[in-house]
Amino acid sequence: MRNVSQIIDGKRQIIKKPELLAPAGNLEKLKIAIIYGADAVFIGGKEFSLRSQASNFTLDDILEAVEFANQYHAKIHVTCNIILHQDNLAGIKEYLQALDDIGVSAIIVADPYIMILAKEMNLKLEVHVSTQLSTLNSKAIQFYQNMGMDRVVLGREVTYDNLKDILNATDMDIEYFIHGAMCIHYSGRCMLSNYLALRDANRGGCSQSCRWYYDLYQDDTLLTKEDDMPFTMSSKDMALVNHIGELIELGVDSFKIEGRMKSLHYIATVVSTYRKLIDNYCEDPDHFTMDDFYTKELEKAANRALCHGFFYDHPGVNEQLYNIRDEHPTQEFVMRVVDYDEESHIATIEQRNYFKVGDKIEIFSPNHSNLFFTVKKIYNEDKEEVDVANHPMEILYIECDQYVTKNDMGRKVIR
Repeated sequence: MRNVSQIIDGKRQIIKKPELLAPAGNLEKLKIAIIYGADAVFIGGKEFSLRSQASNFTLDDILEAVEFANQYHAKIHVTCNIILHQDNLAGIKEYLQALDDIGVSAIIVADPYIMILAKEMNLKLEVHVSTQLSTLNSKAIQFYQNMGMDRVVLGREVTYDNLKDILNATDMDIEYFIHGAMCIHYSGRCMLSNYLALRDANRGGCSQSCRWYYDLYQDDTLLTKEDDMPFTMSSKDMALVNHIGELIELGVDSFKIEGRMKSLHYIATVVSTYRKLIDNYCEDPDHFTMDDFYTKELEKAANRALCHGFFYDHPGVNEQLYNIRDEHPTQEFVMRVVDYDEESHIATIEQRNYFKVGDKIEIFSPNHSNLFFTVKKIYNEDKEEVDVANHPMEILYIECDQYVTKNDMGRKVIR
């Protein structure tokens, strides 16, 4: 059993706090993830990375990301997780050297050649085994440890009981998914996109064919009727918000949030929720009380219905969406705070979605508790009073009697 706590001043406290690892599809999202509490952020480069549809990072972007992360003592992990074909070999050595020179903390790798090459080059960065390799047991972890790998990202299919046995059997750094989308196949083993769209899921081109709509046949007979809901194989998203304490007590090294293609609001909401939950639990685990605040916060992000993934066992029928597209944001992201004048009580904001005078706004923040106010006056960039905010990214000024801070975000409360 891993030693995760000790008695300090007569109270048990967690001394092995897990890393909170967040996704980011661009620099803006990366900075927000770190500001809102991520200990590390994983990103994709322009080369050798899955999620080709994400706004992947150039080397100059990665340098800026590392410099920003260093200000917060955070780390940057770069995905180099494609399965290499022969025509992908060119440039990989130079790319790894460039990442190391920039100061990247770790690369996330699926191809054995990249694993071996990175170690042979004696790079300072760590090499993490990607979830694409579906690592589900301690013997496989031992194999990668013998290769000199620094961390294993477990497949999403590892249950809590299996995880407990794995952590008891190895001292290897272990990364475990706690939140995000689920694949309908084993991690890294799906060929549906290749077959239906000629887009290689293991080289960054997944077309998410599992979320398409399908007609169902039995032999040659069409089962879906004209008025039927279309069939899809999509799973509900995983959220282990109610099990974070159990996972901390096991000694998991890193908690991973999925979603490099998610929105800025989603990243801020999910990261800040888990940050608060982890910190509150670790401060006083024996007296921690789980309430519904954390779950309700997560539900305010635009996502599908949530489930426990493989935490207990194989997900059943209730963990699937099938013919239901259940995306349900409960509140709408409308503003990001740029500045606040305490004397005039005027907040300078960057408008993101439509809102108007009279709307009730909830502000959430990495610096203070959630607060609410009603929009009384809005001024445009020319300081002219307007009734509505309907130009995304416009800089506006609003009256706000409650103190807010830069990078706070506002949601319109849906009544």
